Amino acid sequence: MLRKGITESFGAAIQALNAIHLTDGVITRSKRMMLDTLGVGLLGSRTAVFSKALKYSQVFTSEQRSSVWGRSDVILPPHYAAFVNGIAVHSMDFDDTWHPATHPSGAVLPALLALAETLPSQPSGLDLLLAFNVGIEVQGRLMRFSKEAYNIPERFHPPSVVGVMGSAAASAKLLGLSPAQCSHALAIAASSAGAPLANAATQTKPLHIGNAARRGLEAAQLAQIGVEGNPAILDMDSGLGVYYKDYSPSPLADSDSGAFRWILDAQDVAFKRIPAHLAMHWVVEAVLAARAKFLDRTGNFDLSQIQNITLRVPRSKYINCPLPTTEHQARHSFQFNACSALLDNKVTVASFSQAQINRPALRELLSKVQLETPEDNLPSFDRMYCEVEIKSAEGLSSLARCNTFYGHWRKPLSQKDLEEKFSLNASTVLCTEGVEGVIDVVGNMEKVTECSVLGSYLRMTSTSEQLYSMRIM
Repeated sequence: MLRKGITESFGAAIQALNAIHLTDGVITRSKRMMLDTLGVGLLGSRTAVFSKALKYSQVFTSEQRSSVWGRSDVILPPHYAAFVNGIAVHSMDFDDTWHPATHPSGAVLPALLALAETLPSQPSGLDLLLAFNVGIEVQGRLMRFSKEAYNIPERFHPPSVVGVMGSAAASAKLLGLSPAQCSHALAIAASSAGAPLANAATQTKPLHIGNAARRGLEAAQLAQIGVEGNPAILDMDSGLGVYYKDYSPSPLADSDSGAFRWILDAQDVAFKRIPAHLAMHWVVEAVLAARAKFLDRTGNFDLSQIQNITLRVPRSKYINCPLPTTEHQARHSFQFNACSALLDNKVTVASFSQAQINRPALRELLSKVQLETPEDNLPSFDRMYCEVEIKSAEGLSSLARCNTFYGHWRKPLSQKDLEEKFSLNASTVLCTEGVEGVIDVVGNMEKVTECSVLGSYLRMTSTSEQLYSMRIM
């Protein structure tokens, strides 16, 4: 028997995987990912970049229409619904992060929910879970083709590469494509992959997730009507290998061979507690610990007495932003997040408003920050740490270190805290019935007869949100 090529093995696995292959662990973890993604997406539907993308997308029409999360009266062509909902998910950098580094859910769930609304036969919750996990699995497999992918990225934003491939795989699964069509969907999606990291810390970064969702869905639908790509796109250095210096692909095991194991079973995701780049979570926890030690020793916390703040972090140019002037820069700034935590004893959604960024007290603290990058502090979300040292004019010093923050895969959020995060985020847009309905549907997704019930709760907006929507239209 001839050995399958790598792309061929992926196409075969995407088609062959079915609900009986889902483990209890994968179902539990993926439902948590779905709930968190919907929550940050609903909150993100109030951002400026989302509003601009929505205004642009409303120019387009088609016979097929899909919903916009948190908008009871707005429908779009499915590709554009996936686009704007994907943008909402990443608009505040509040979405889940995996290892190797990517944001896995934001490119997949918006595409699937937009597609599901257009299908003649409504998928079940189990169908949605299966397709979602296929999209997540493909991303995890592709990232493991490179050791470079294990580190904090330097050249391109990973969701723009593996995210579009995951969206294509998930959409192909939900469409019921053949193995060959699944392979072609991946090939087509590969020609929409890639976004430079230079656009991090700008309004364009959330578009990377939106484009991945949209283009992956489009790739699957093009493959469905017969468009073909290179059937060896994953096998070649000139295929997906162009994004990695050390590309070393391997085939995906047959789902019935006994050798197949879901990556999500072995590697959980991180859920964020603040709307900022993942590395900021180490900084904030370390600063809060150092601040508490300082307060215990002095009895009061006089910011004017702080002489120097040293942050020992991994070397990474795009999250070293000494004087941020926008919310997107602040979300990617070691210095800002440290000073914000020091000043307020917390970092929240409100911390990234323009008024908070421009505070004189904050700008004064920023001038006292020094960054150090020890050789042993590796630029990997699995191995990095943050050490903070605060020194006062009187010679007092407070030192704290964070090796693993709460929410990291080694220290996962409790279900209670995850649902609380969702409720806080979703309640900015949805009414109470909508918030509770989403929690219930996602929590019982594998038992839901038609996943369209989820969409009905995502449209249950509060009165205040309806008024907000009217103002920005």
